[in-house]
Amino acid sequence: MNVAAIKKNDIANGVGVRVSLFVSGCRRNCKNCFNKEAQKFDFGKKFTADTMEEIMTALDKDFIDGLTILGGEPFENENLDGVLEIVKESRKRFPKKSIWCYTGFSFENDFLHGSGERHQKITDILSYTDVLVDGEFIEEKKDLSLLFRGSSNQNIIDVKKSLAQNRLVPLEGKWKRTAGSGNIYEA
Repeated sequence: MNVAAIKKNDIANGVGVRVSLFVSGCRRNCKNCFNKEAQKFDFGKKFTADTMEEIMTALDKDFIDGLTILGGEPFENENLDGVLEIVKESRKRFPKKSIWCYTGFSFENDFLHGSGERHQKITDILSYTDVLVDGEFIEEKKDLSLLFRGSSNQNIIDVKKSLAQNRLVPLEGKWKRTAGSGNIYEA
């Protein structure tokens, strides 16, 4: 797995101040993707033990609310092992910090049901994840008033409740920007 970027004080990709890991590699090629360079699997640098420590050190600050993993595409086959390793280590060291993941895949259609090794790895990753933002970015549904997503077809999912109920359960809260609110949401 390659890492496109690590943002150590990110407020755009989840609630609060977060460490955001952008993995490389995505086959979707969404029109006007915000991170086109990260579509290449060989973009950036190789994920190593040093990279893991860099992420964990960045998370080890009181003002950091959690980890966000996005890309590229974290759920491409080439990234599953690395992403699983990161979410496991993050949960082990920082059990109270939230983990968000972004994907162009559909939770209901691609992740909820299935079998085989790929499905098991995805299920394992989701078991450590608190919030999943799913769905391809669709330029025609782009909406700048939305928090934490680029187009209106994307969902902000409460992963724990969704897995327990075996259906998509949206994360509670109001997820629209209002004048003067910045990146604040109302629960």
